[in-house]
Amino acid sequence: MPYDVTFERLEAQALFDLKGRQEALGAWAGEALPPFPERPNSKTEAGGATLMFIGPDHWLLRADLDREAPLEAALRPSEAPPEISLVRVSDTLAVFRITGPDAAEVMAVACPMDLHASRFGPDGSSYMEAFGLKALVTRCAGGFDVAVEQSFGPMVNDYLSRITS
Repeated sequence: MPYDVTFERLEAQALFDLKGRQEALGAWAGEALPPFPERPNSKTEAGGATLMFIGPDHWLLRADLDREAPLEAALRPSEAPPEISLVRVSDTLAVFRITGPDAAEVMAVACPMDLHASRFGPDGSSYMEAFGLKALVTRCAGGFDVAVEQSFGPMVNDYLSRITS
C-alpha cells in the first residue's frame, strides 16, 4: 500500500561542521551564524541558514548552496583558532524531503525513534537511524528532511520511490 507522501531529493546544500565551545564559535563567527540552539537535537533558523545542535560542542550549519561562498568567507575556516574547527562538508550528504499527510507514518517505518510532534517538535534535528543508515533527520514544514551519506542517495531514492508508488 503506497503512502500519501511526496518526496524530492533536494539540491546540494551548503554544509559546515562546527566543533568547539559555543562561546568560542560565536566569538569567531559573529553574525554569520543563526543563534545557537538552546538544547541538543534542535535547530534554529535565521537569515536563510539553519544551525543544528547535533552533539556536545558540535553543530551543523546548513544553507542553500548559493550561500556557501559567503558563509565560507565569513567563517574563515582556514584561519580558525585551534580551539574550534570549521569544516565545509557540503558534498557529504544527500538530503531528501518527505512531506504529505502520511509523512509521519513513513518515518515510523523508516526510523526507530519517536518522531511524534510532541517529542520531536518543529525545531527537531538529530542524527539517528533511518532506512537502516545513519541519517540526520530534521523536521520541516509538512514533514521531514532526511540526510544520508551521499553514496547511499540512490538507495534511499529507491526506497522512497517504492513507498510512494
